Amino acid sequence: MALNRENFLLHKLHSLTGIVPIGFYMVQHLTLNSFSLAGPDKFNAVIAFFEGVPKHLLLAIEILVLGIPILFHGIYGLFITQRADVNVYQKKYRYAENWMYFFQRVTGVALFFLIILHVSTTTIAAKYLGRGIEHIQYAGMQQMLVSNGYLGLILYAIGVLLASYHLAYGLWNFCIRWGITVSDHAQVALRRFSFAAFVAITALGWAALAGFLIHEPETKAPVEARATPTVVHSIR
Repeated sequence: MALNRENFLLHKLHSLTGIVPIGFYMVQHLTLNSFSLAGPDKFNAVIAFFEGVPKHLLLAIEILVLGIPILFHGIYGLFITQRADVNVYQKKYRYAENWMYFFQRVTGVALFFLIILHVSTTTIAAKYLGRGIEHIQYAGMQQMLVSNGYLGLILYAIGVLLASYHLAYGLWNFCIRWGITVSDHAQVALRRFSFAAFVAITALGWAALAGFLIHEPETKAPVEARATPTVVHSIR
């Protein structure tokens, strides 16, 4: 009985962390990334703002508010996926909800590794592996996306698509699990809203990526050498 109660609570906590703080952070993160559309100076200003936050406070937020919830959500999600009974291959179970559940698990597993790759090649590389903050500024992100035959751009575009679906379906699942949408009518309405959210969030993320392709990174103008003052000697 205790085990069942623990699983119930962990499942509720798992769905909650998928919305708050992870889902909220994802939308906020993509929104700030979309400043790339306004040009390198605007995007770099966002980076500069977070660099201005006291280091200890920023580290606490990264670990307590983001790191631990993301790790819990990802690891427990893998545990749920491993125990899941996939039934979409059986004709009598090919309901839309079963396919949504199936793709939720597939996207979750893929995102677990994509997020590790993303964090390790951006924040960790910039702050802890010696690449410097310029690595995650406009020019650095642009180089990451377009190098190696646009491999980075392709991976990020796929990652945004998977994360958008995972969040949108997670919202639908969260409202059911927490008893917010009980009736069939409410669940159908929320499913339509989730699809609209999926499209909107994907568009937001892809627009942010496009912003890194339409501008040239700004470079500081070289400092002109100061002219040595000419000393005029009067001839007497």
